[in-house]
Amino acid sequence: MKNIRNFCIIAHIDHGKSTLADRLLEKTNTLNQREMQAQVLDDMDLEREKGITIKSHAIQMEYKARNGELYTLNLIDTPGHVDFSYEVSRAIASCEGALLVVDSTQGIQAQTISNLYLALGQDLEIIPVLNKIDCESAMVDEVKDQIIDLIGCKDEDILLASGKTGQGVEDILEAIIERIPAPEGDPEAPLQALIFDSVFNPFRGVIAYFRVFNGTIHKGEHVKFFNTGSEYDADEIGVLKLKMVARNEIKAGDVGYICSGIKNSTDVKVGDTITSVANAATEAIAGFEDVKPMVFAGVYPVEADQYEDLRASLEKLKLNDASLTFEPESSLALGFGFRCGFLGLLHMEIIQERLYREFDMDVITTVPNVSYHITTTQGEELEVHNPSGLPEITKVAKIEEPYILAQIITKADFLGNVLKLCIDKRGVMKNQTFITQDRVEVNFEMPLSEIVFDFYDKLKSISKGYASFDYHRTGYQISKLAKLDILLNGEPVDALSSLIYADHAYDFGRKMCEKLKELIPRQQFDIAIQAAIGAKIIARETVKAVRKDVTAKCYGGDISRKRKLLEKQKAGKKRMRQIGSVQVPQSAFLAVLKMD
Repeated sequence: MKNIRNFCIIAHIDHGKSTLADRLLEKTNTLNQREMQAQVLDDMDLEREKGITIKSHAIQMEYKARNGELYTLNLIDTPGHVDFSYEVSRAIASCEGALLVVDSTQGIQAQTISNLYLALGQDLEIIPVLNKIDCESAMVDEVKDQIIDLIGCKDEDILLASGKTGQGVEDILEAIIERIPAPEGDPEAPLQALIFDSVFNPFRGVIAYFRVFNGTIHKGEHVKFFNTGSEYDADEIGVLKLKMVARNEIKAGDVGYICSGIKNSTDVKVGDTITSVANAATEAIAGFEDVKPMVFAGVYPVEADQYEDLRASLEKLKLNDASLTFEPESSLALGFGFRCGFLGLLHMEIIQERLYREFDMDVITTVPNVSYHITTTQGEELEVHNPSGLPEITKVAKIEEPYILAQIITKADFLGNVLKLCIDKRGVMKNQTFITQDRVEVNFEMPLSEIVFDFYDKLKSISKGYASFDYHRTGYQISKLAKLDILLNGEPVDALSSLIYADHAYDFGRKMCEKLKELIPRQQFDIAIQAAIGAKIIARETVKAVRKDVTAKCYGGDISRKRKLLEKQKAGKKRMRQIGSVQVPQSAFLAVLKMD
């Protein structure tokens, strides 16, 4: 066990951790040149297209150190985006140390700090690495000072490296062996293994990835999952190289996988403990904190008969992404579907794209919103995820909405624009500190619903991509909210209704009507699009009817003949309107998401 090291890499987006992982794999000859490609651990098409890590990947490397001994290194690569911070917390729970990678051209960013706090909270050994030192714009000394201020290390503790050229990678491997402690645990004790990830394989069922803390797991052993209580035989166990490599036993301190022919995806929970049936452990391992979804949206199949397929797809996806939550719901406009909880808008977009690519499911997503606490006049407390679940406005005593503490790090030049954006979003400034002469950190308390839509995109554009953003929940506060309904010909469309801050309701309602007017196709009758709060209409647009020119055959003659034909047409349109229904195209639901 003294020759095993378990570590993860934590960093902000685009600070080069996937490229650094490539160099580590090359240096340890885990892959030959033929298997090598850029960002080899990002194996999803989506990850390559967007240039981000979505899933944390585990891989085992063998390294012969300068002292002549052979070491086993288990690397768990982590995502950098705030929407996937749950993946990071899982990787951190399975490791003893972390490489803190900072881009020497950009310096410390918000996500670096938040991931660092996660790692320090689990008492990990931190190795600071300054990456991209081969770039012309690298500010090595400046960024070194920032790291020293942040974690209080010595100058010589900071390693200089370049993921692109491979410079300094050997020093990193040596530092991992010297500084990160070997795992502790007793191979003879009752088995305790923490599941930190799982995938669904159509041929082999559910495959769980685990880290053994105590005991030894053998091939063919009868094992039990602690929280779900289900028992299985370990048909195959092994370690994770680029492909899975079978082994006969995996001892304490090591990382591996288990295939036991589990067909039901609900039997495996990430964060659960595996133990042996013959010699069972008395308690489970404390895993990572339970995930709290930030954003809720309805996901509906395009074809109503695909409801069960969508359920199966979501269950399989949940195995691979434990931060996704879903429960069944129904809507008048869209039929049966699911209310899904996501960690953020990027997470929502990725899930939608993965459903389409991996399971061939075309889905409609409704307007995302957050969960609210409602207190009724009778003193009941309700949690509402969906505006249609709101009680009548006369029965509501108060509405509380979730608040967050937002931490934004930006260049001093863009500070004014950033403050204006936060204040427009109902933010209250808490404090402001200059990290260096031209980098400033501001903390704002603001409603979560204001950052759900387009906050991150706007922040990036006003700061020319320099500002970084991170947030955490602080609780609920009373707020002045109104339920905005969209009516088509007097009928409310529940999928388009939203809970919104009362002072913003008029503008939002007007924009919504204008947008829908462009998107709803013209029918044989007039369509009235209205935005309403309760019984009060606050905005209206009309999609004019497609009309045949009934007076074309009248040339000359008395006006009363024309009028008679027009009146006849008008009566027909009126009758048609009573029986006609308005089809809302899918693009209308999506356009609401992209409203500026």
